[in-house]
Amino acid sequence: MESSNGVSIIGILIGLFALGVALALFIFWLWMLIHALSNKGIGGSEKVAWVLVVFFGSLIGAAVYFFVGKPKGG
Repeated sequence: MESSNGVSIIGILIGLFALGVALALFIFWLWMLIHALSNKGIGGSEKVAWVLVVFFGSLIGAAVYFFVGKPKGG
């Protein structure tokens, strides 16, 4: 199924799916960054370290924080 300009509906659907996944990953990263900033279970230099890990570590840093640092929040 191709339209007259060569763009297929499958290509558009794949692009929309990729956009949705990228948006979901960005929201997850932002959520972990905000949680690291507001986590009352960690303090001082540990909080700064987690914020830097999430900010500069991108999705890997956010995932590490989710599994290691986030559970400390009460």
